[in-house]
Amino acid sequence: MTEETAADAPQAHPTVSVVGPGDGETIVLGTTHMRVLEDGSHTGHRLAIAESVLAPHTQGPPQHRHAQHDEGFYILSGTVRFTVGDEHHDATTGTLVMVPPGTPHTFANRTDRPAVMLSTFTPDLYVQYFRDLQDVLADGRPLTPQANTDAMSRYATEPATDLA
Repeated sequence: MTEETAADAPQAHPTVSVVGPGDGETIVLGTTHMRVLEDGSHTGHRLAIAESVLAPHTQGPPQHRHAQHDEGFYILSGTVRFTVGDEHHDATTGTLVMVPPGTPHTFANRTDRPAVMLSTFTPDLYVQYFRDLQDVLADGRPLTPQANTDAMSRYATEPATDLA
């Protein structure tokens, strides 16, 4: 191959990921249904994205802190109550909540209507946590506080026990 031919050859580009409606990995955790849109495999593990539907009156996880990743929540529909430390924020459609590492937080749908949110995890570290919780339920084991804490600990996350 000559230098001229090599220069004219098309350059390799990263593969574009397209996840259509109804595509993606589904994770069911009780009354919460999560659709993983990007698990980090197309972003060099820098970013993961999931869509979650919270049924009415769904309690979220115990208040917790992430040591190694940022978590973002964009409310697509409904209202989600975020508790950050001892402060409550009712996030409605169109609201973005960004949680940096080390910040205690949890969320819940306290309303009579479903809520839908888009979540980001930077880096993608925490997606596997949700898979682990689903495995606990699939194995017929109860999702106890200890099982949740054990799963969190594998992903640089701990309960905010000082706020319990």
